[in-house]
Amino acid sequence: MTPTKIPEDFPRDPRPGAVPGAQPKLLLRKVDDAFVSGWTDEELALRYVVCADLVTQLSRYARRKLEANPAWDRAELERRMAVGIRAKPWGFTEPEIDWMVRRACKGI
Repeated sequence: MTPTKIPEDFPRDPRPGAVPGAQPKLLLRKVDDAFVSGWTDEELALRYVVCADLVTQLSRYARRKLEANPAWDRAELERRMAVGIRAKPWGFTEPEIDWMVRRACKGI
C-alpha cells in the first residue's frame, strides 16, 4: 500500500474496550509478533481510504437529499445520514461516522 496522507482530524483511536474485574487491565491484541493497542499504521490508512471514498459518495447523496427536501437544515441532514450509516453493517466507529458526515456536508 502506498503511504496515505491522513488528515489530522481523522479519528485515530478505535472504540475503547472494557474488561470487568478489580485489577486494572490494558487491552492489547497480537499483530504479527507484537502486541498493539489501537490501529496499526496500515489499518489506519485503510480505514481512512475507505472513509474518504464514502465521503465522496455521501457528498453527492447529501446534495440530492437537500434538493429533494428543502425544509431540512444541515443539522437534520447530518442526523439522518448518521442514522443511516449506523444502520449498515459496515463496522465504522462512532468518531469515523461523525467525521464522514461532517466532511460530506461541508460546504453544503
